[in-house]
Amino acid sequence: MLLPGVLRRFGHVLRRHIAALTGHVRPVAESTLYPAIKRLEKAGLLVRATEPGAMAAPRHVLRLTEKGGTELKRRLAEPAQREITDENNWFTLLAFLRHLDDPAAEAAVLRRRLAFLEEPASFFYDGDRPLRAEELDDPFRRGVLLIVRATSRAELAWLRDTLVSLGGVGR
Repeated sequence: MLLPGVLRRFGHVLRRHIAALTGHVRPVAESTLYPAIKRLEKAGLLVRATEPGAMAAPRHVLRLTEKGGTELKRRLAEPAQREITDENNWFTLLAFLRHLDDPAAEAAVLRRRLAFLEEPASFFYDGDRPLRAEELDDPFRRGVLLIVRATSRAELAWLRDTLVSLGGVGR
């Protein structure tokens, strides 16, 4: 079973796509990517095929195996907590979530993110009390909180709307 569009990439294209998802925060070096590809191949999650190149050199194309597709779906349905709470991990998870093909499972993942975002938090505290943007004199720290507030509100609205569309509003 191959999941179309999930992983049928050349190594350098895969690296570029990963960089687009993770940005400058977590750059992916070839020295990291290619050993990871070899580990996935060795585990039977990925196969490499050689296809003719556009110019002269052949290209290595990567595809998920049936076992790889099953593992991807398991990881999507049961993401680690850091994949829910870390923004870069969350965006990577979200980019592939449609491959679950199960609205209830997708909704369960979205509800975990929603619960995380609904918890009061701040980057700045007065003792144990989280500070709000309006309480800060420092315009840069206030800016951090205002930007986070705006993006959190947008994400919360999207999560709630998407949960309704998936039929997974109930907790």
